[in-house]
Amino acid sequence: MTLKDLLHSSRAAILKRWFEKTLETYAPDASAFFDGQKDRFANPVGKALRTGTRVMLDCLLGEMDAEKICAGLEEIVKIRSIQDFTPAQAVSFIFSLRQIIREELGQELDSSRLTELAEFETRIDQLALFAFDIYVKCRERLYEIRVDEVKRSVSGLMRRLNREEEKAQS
Repeated sequence: MTLKDLLHSSRAAILKRWFEKTLETYAPDASAFFDGQKDRFANPVGKALRTGTRVMLDCLLGEMDAEKICAGLEEIVKIRSIQDFTPAQAVSFIFSLRQIIREELGQELDSSRLTELAEFETRIDQLALFAFDIYVKCRERLYEIRVDEVKRSVSGLMRRLNREEEKAQS
């Protein structure tokens, strides 16, 4: 049995633990809400975490389709990029997958599977690199929005000031 076969047979347990481990990065009350509320409209963060981790694990177990991976990652990373996470904290949930797999498969990860495990962990590293790229793009976009808001605000103030000066001169 290959490592991928073992991972496929443990897929549900791995996904559950990965979701739970990711929830641990949030405050306890938020974590409880994200886990408990199943309505995707009332709980878009929980929905994004559930869907995104499933898509990413499926891609790791199958073809490393960059488009699918980025779609799954983007939902999660977009949210985490506007929350109070450092860049490292925002993408750290990906690296927790390594520990989860090692704990879930336990003794089945004998020396004959070390090469397969190293290759799989390289795929996880690639996932983290995609996540970091998405995080940076999201933060850049957020800063652009903030700069545009400041520009509009200053522009409005300048127009008002100019009108006041024109009234004072008349």
